[in-house]
Amino acid sequence: MAENTTGRFHAGDPAENSMKFVMTLKQTLWLALALFTAGQGTLMAQDAPKTNPGLMVTFTADGASDTTTYQNVWLFAELGKPISPFLNPGKFTATWDGFISVDLRDNYTFKAELNGTVKIEVNTNVVLEATAASGVTEPSNKARLNKGLNPIKVTYTAPDSGDAYLRLQWSSPDFAYEPLPVSVLTHTPGVEALMKGTQLRLGRELFIENRCVKCHVGPSPATLPDLALDAPDFKGIGSRRNAAWLAHWIENPKASRALAQMPKMVHGATAKADAEAMAAYLASLKDAATTGADPAADLAVKGGKLFESLHCVACHVSPTEDKADPKRLALKQVKQKFAPGDLVKFLQKPTEHYEWIRMPNFHLKTEEANELAAFLLSKADAPAAAPAAGADAIARGKQLVTTTGCLSCHSGPDNNQFAGKRFGDLTADKWTGGCLAETETGKAPFFSFTKDERAALQAFAQTDRTSLKRHVAAEFAERHARNLNCMECHGKFEGFPVFSILGGKLKPEWATRFIAGEVDYKPRPWIEGRMPGFPKYAEGVAHGLAAQHGLPAKTPAEPAIDKEAAEIGRQLIGTDGGFSCIACHAIGKLGATQVFESAGINFAYTGERLLPSFFHRWLLNPLRIDPQTKMPVYFDQGNSPLTDVLGGSADKQINALWQYIRQGKDMPMPKDAQ
Repeated sequence: MAENTTGRFHAGDPAENSMKFVMTLKQTLWLALALFTAGQGTLMAQDAPKTNPGLMVTFTADGASDTTTYQNVWLFAELGKPISPFLNPGKFTATWDGFISVDLRDNYTFKAELNGTVKIEVNTNVVLEATAASGVTEPSNKARLNKGLNPIKVTYTAPDSGDAYLRLQWSSPDFAYEPLPVSVLTHTPGVEALMKGTQLRLGRELFIENRCVKCHVGPSPATLPDLALDAPDFKGIGSRRNAAWLAHWIENPKASRALAQMPKMVHGATAKADAEAMAAYLASLKDAATTGADPAADLAVKGGKLFESLHCVACHVSPTEDKADPKRLALKQVKQKFAPGDLVKFLQKPTEHYEWIRMPNFHLKTEEANELAAFLLSKADAPAAAPAAGADAIARGKQLVTTTGCLSCHSGPDNNQFAGKRFGDLTADKWTGGCLAETETGKAPFFSFTKDERAALQAFAQTDRTSLKRHVAAEFAERHARNLNCMECHGKFEGFPVFSILGGKLKPEWATRFIAGEVDYKPRPWIEGRMPGFPKYAEGVAHGLAAQHGLPAKTPAEPAIDKEAAEIGRQLIGTDGGFSCIACHAIGKLGATQVFESAGINFAYTGERLLPSFFHRWLLNPLRIDPQTKMPVYFDQGNSPLTDVLGGSADKQINALWQYIRQGKDMPMPKDAQ
């Protein structure tokens, strides 16, 4: 049964997005010609132009437009909220352009769940035009998709009232209606409007991530959550960091970490001496607690195994490796950086002195933190001797820390005596010097921006900058999921779901708690790895993932549990006249009865985790969602092998299972398991 269910489209998940939007003029002209001359508008694979994952989408509101890429034909905008940071809230249109790629020619139909109006064109043919008020359209006309790239264009107009949303689905003779896999959707890079939109987004992101508003006071953090991005607290920092490391870091942060966001604050001939003085002052800021001790070296072996099981290499270069990687942080310097005993404390609570830190909280037990720290320290470079720190050096360091802008981002025991120009006074013509100068000026912080980054910031300066007052959940999630390296684990390690499905799978309320590290159970306890916590990012990412899938931040209320259907679901879960789900799945404290290869998730948690639409689609054909799953396919084209239950209807039986599972920890055990 499984052989015929993977579908006729490209496998894989390329929608973990590329930001490379480059296309030559020759390619652009070729594409325009091909669209007129290729049979039915289809581009043959051997001649097709280069494409990138996702579809290009242009939003228009109040006569202004913004172009970006979306992974699919999904969107959600709450009433009164903007669809793009660069557009005013209110009614808008959205136009997706790109290609559907399939491996074999076949007929497909489309339908949309929406509030508003939609028009779908495939291979230049209009296959569906419809308006719906929070409903589902009728199936479209059949669309012939040929092998290779098939141009698709979807135009959506938001409604006059209510939330704006659109979720596109497709079907073929081989599979029932489902969201289009992100792997089949691509777009042409290099389009001018897309490059402009990409540049503006980069400029806005750089402004936010580099905490520019901390020196150049501007919009309130309440308008955009991450304008409140902080930096490590200076209070007691001398008990946590070694003075020699602080001096080296302050002198040139990027020499220690290529991805460092902290700018170079000291310049010229006195840079080294200034850095040492600032380090001396910071090192003098001690906590009242006594300094701890590093863990015993014999714990390193266990720590190395823990390092592997936590997949730390997703963000870090293993301390056993000597190679450098500009995209991953080196760990050779942990002994140089952390004061004795502090690495263990840091691993247990990374957010203690830095709330928006990207280092996740794995909720390590004390013994685990000691083991992991022992492994890291066993491979680390020896710390350097601290520079001399007399009273004069400390006083001078304090004066530098309070006057050069350090306290604009870092909190501490002293008052900030630095004041940059107010954001509103920074007219576009001034975004070429100071922090944005190509070389160090000797006064302003130096961020080492690349030429493209400076150009992006300068392009952002040309806008009215009101985008800093517009929080768009989908944009927040895309940006922070990328910066937090979520895709370096999800879809890459066994048992980690592909990231691109999560927004359409998990209830955002549960996802918020899970990402924050507040769920007190492990959904997949048999996996060595674990989901860490990102408390500050959790709600924004969870809400944004839902919006990316065309869903609201709050799961719509369901009708009361259908007790009659739930009792039928209780029968279907069991082995006597059911699907024997309890063979692999636990139910509360009742363990799975016959797990031979792969356990399933405890049903007591399923109802609070999964969106009902995903549950239905998963049971209908799990291989359509995850070709590697061990979950069998029970239903064939909407029919159940249990023909004597609910008329053999797959939809009715899946609903019965859902009604039973919705009871959570209160669900009664299957009769044949009691």
